[in-house]
Amino acid sequence: MIHYTLYPHETSQEWVTFVHGAGGSSSIWYKQIRAYTKHYNVLMLDLRGHGNSKPSLKQAFNQRYTFDVIVADIIEVLDFEKIEKSHFVGISLGTILIRQLAETYPERVRSMVMGGAIVKLNVRSQILMRFGNVVKSVIPYLWLYRFFAFIIMPKKNHRESRLLFVREAKKLYHKEFLRWYKLTTELKPLLRLFRQVDVGIPTLYVMGEEDYMFLPSIEKLASLQSSAQLAVVPQCGHVVNVEQPQLFNTTTLSFLNNI
Repeated sequence: MIHYTLYPHETSQEWVTFVHGAGGSSSIWYKQIRAYTKHYNVLMLDLRGHGNSKPSLKQAFNQRYTFDVIVADIIEVLDFEKIEKSHFVGISLGTILIRQLAETYPERVRSMVMGGAIVKLNVRSQILMRFGNVVKSVIPYLWLYRFFAFIIMPKKNHRESRLLFVREAKKLYHKEFLRWYKLTTELKPLLRLFRQVDVGIPTLYVMGEEDYMFLPSIEKLASLQSSAQLAVVPQCGHVVNVEQPQLFNTTTLSFLNNI
């Protein structure tokens, strides 16, 4: 089972589950813990191979990960802790996992908060993925990860987010990085499905106004889905919960409190 941390609330019956992005860990939510635990039971996850979720012997021989396999890891924790239904808060790739979980297990999802959400790969991001696919086996993965982080979060005010993710990515094994990178081959058809199907679950997209790679597609999608709302955070890039934590917390908690 993947590693996780529980923060029980004395009176609340509702749960909020946090899902980080690729290369991160549950530690990226450190600016959310105090605000959220005042109102909800909180579950923080480390996805397989990340943070304290070290690869098991069985996983070491598993050459391929899929989004369904990663989602099953999350469901295993929910089942073990007898959490029937939860709000979910995700960032970057974590939003894709939450959306896949909502597609497969809609009865387990009360609402979705999608920070730095990804629903479409623009031309620049597709070129970036192809480049990474060519060089991922011949250059150190941390070089590649630093390059990706700079392209996605290039501005001076994005520096804290870049450094945080690079620091967490150092904890990954090279083979684990390659397994996660191969997930990108599933992205295009999966994201196409997400754009076409509205699961009808209350959703808040929280995007930085400087998230130039992913904001335009979210603006379009949010205008088409009746169950979705969009909050654009000023002077902020891709990792909204780190760069503008106070605004992220107040906006998302207001959304959850009104569900």
